[in-house]
Amino acid sequence: MLVETNRCLIRNFEEKDLDAFMAYRNDAFWMRYQGLKGLTKEEYRKILLKEFVLREGSQLAIVLKDSDCLIGDLYLKQEADALWLGYTITPLRAGQGYAFEAVNGIIAWAKEQGFPKLFAAAMPENTPSICLLKKLKFLFTGMDEYGEEVYAFDLNDIK
Repeated sequence: MLVETNRCLIRNFEEKDLDAFMAYRNDAFWMRYQGLKGLTKEEYRKILLKEFVLREGSQLAIVLKDSDCLIGDLYLKQEADALWLGYTITPLRAGQGYAFEAVNGIIAWAKEQGFPKLFAAAMPENTPSICLLKKLKFLFTGMDEYGEEVYAFDLNDIK
């Protein structure tokens, strides 16, 4: 998979991305609201370096176009005719608009693929993530069984 934005590429993970991925994913404070953390390089390798399969859920790398440097990741999973989305940016690149840009790229891609809805969930304490979802025009739909706030984006509203 490859999605291109102004500054980023969203692509499958490669071996060269693993060390950078581990640097932020194993930062307990930074990842306090996220799953998929605290694993060994070999455990991450098995999860990340596999074929992209939407129905199983897959992590994708967010890299800078000019340097191919990993700055974050996205998770996509198809459930019925909708997509679930998750995202993380390294703390070194936080607050620079990369998550907004990457998720906008995924919104455009999902629309092109014919998906009618995108969903994302965030812990109520994860204010930056919730603010991002609201800025992107995701609408709050309720709480899930894990205590996370669920937001939806209707792709049919895009002209």
